[in-house]
Amino acid sequence: MAANQANDQPSFNVAKSLDVEQQTQNDELDYTKRGQWLRAAILGANDGLLSTASLMIGVGAVRKDVKTMILSGVAGLVAGACSMAIGEFVSVYSQYDIEMAQMKREGNTENMGVEQLDAEKEKLPNPWHAAGASAISFAVGALVPLLGAAFVKDYAVRVGLIIAVVSFALLMFGGLGAFLGKAPIAKSSLRVLIGGWMAMGSTYGLTKLVGSSGL
Repeated sequence: MAANQANDQPSFNVAKSLDVEQQTQNDELDYTKRGQWLRAAILGANDGLLSTASLMIGVGAVRKDVKTMILSGVAGLVAGACSMAIGEFVSVYSQYDIEMAQMKREGNTENMGVEQLDAEKEKLPNPWHAAGASAISFAVGALVPLLGAAFVKDYAVRVGLIIAVVSFALLMFGGLGAFLGKAPIAKSSLRVLIGGWMAMGSTYGLTKLVGSSGL
């Protein structure tokens, strides 16, 4: 009997090892999925932050009153969030259709019940979730320069405050994106910050040039 227990022990250890390995793989897969969603949200917020700030500074190069700058920022927030949502919806829905068509070509759906088919569909990317996440993340980023400039009447202080809060947020978003992507945090943050400064400076300069030309 002792011999049988000794023989059964390796099998038990192997099964336990396989269970632990499978659980580890599932945990890594779940973490990867969460990381991808979080990284996409950060990139969307960064896009909303930078595009809205550049738009406000660009319009402010010609019209310096706070109302015009705030209205331009609000328009940028709404337009950008809608554009992000529609673009993400179309893109993810195309991916969903492709994966469903592939499942049908392989004959994986023929012998499935309704519940099993619904479960398989749940594993596929959801266009509505992607669209909502993109729109919300863009809007959150766009609110940063809007809130920074909303209550400041002096033009120079307003622009300086926008640049300051946007620079800080760019560093934070750049650092988080680098952390999730396993990239050097300092280098990635500085790259995002410098790119943001270039975008805002270019928008300001070109808008100022067009405005001064009398067009």
